[in-house]
Amino acid sequence: MVIDFHTHIFPPFIAHHRNNFFSVEPSFALLYNSPKSKLVDAEELLRSMDESGIHQSVVFGFPWNDEDLFRRHNDYVQDTVDRFRDRFVGFCCFHPLAEGAAREAERCLHNGMSGIGELAFYDQDFSPPLITALEDIMSLARQYDVPALIHTNEPIGHDYPGKTSMSLRQIYALVQRYPFNRIVLAHWGGGVLFYGLMKKEVREVLRNVWFDTAASPYLYHPEIYRIAGEIVGVEKILFGSDYPLISPSRYFQDMAEAGLTKTSIEMISGSNASRLLQPS
Repeated sequence: MVIDFHTHIFPPFIAHHRNNFFSVEPSFALLYNSPKSKLVDAEELLRSMDESGIHQSVVFGFPWNDEDLFRRHNDYVQDTVDRFRDRFVGFCCFHPLAEGAAREAERCLHNGMSGIGELAFYDQDFSPPLITALEDIMSLARQYDVPALIHTNEPIGHDYPGKTSMSLRQIYALVQRYPFNRIVLAHWGGGVLFYGLMKKEVREVLRNVWFDTAASPYLYHPEIYRIAGEIVGVEKILFGSDYPLISPSRYFQDMAEAGLTKTSIEMISGSNASRLLQPS
């Protein structure tokens, strides 16, 4: 089974009227003010999945600050899961510092959502107060035994909308603060995985951490799959397309170019995600 662990869907009232939200949600404007930035609904994602051979997708919305917006968006995700239960797995999404964020997490998890994320801070880095402020949300994730997917980005290289000044030290500090949470770091964890080569401490700190491949064709050469697998283990890598940002086919092409074995590709493409979503 092929599972895409990182996809975004939007209800029609947002997808068809995006301009209405730019003035009240600066982070949304930052990422989606360009007409080239696609917004898709559940049906369009489903068509893409069928074309790409994706059996199941983890879906979530956007980290809105406004409570009414993130409630309505999460309700759309839940409705999508209810309508296509064998094709979609729903995560609840909101700005982690928004009023009512923990209340929304509990509502969604109580109603059957399978995780929290993508938690993202497009307007700031992972400062110590921010990491501490995640405590209520991460506690709920532990209580319901679900993973939390967190947006990260690499601290060097080219700039792009949504890239913040977060450091590897900050990403590492976040993981250290929540050692008993199952955490998925999006976008290869901003590169923190490379420090899994260190002899002391890091491997143990990363024991409950997985890394998704979202935006990988924009960020890394195909060798990242082989090298990351050698450092942290192939079992810790989750295929995530960040659809509709990039077509899934680009990722499968990179995996093939990296020279991965069939077993490794199967693990990254689905079996790792299946085990994470349904722990024994």
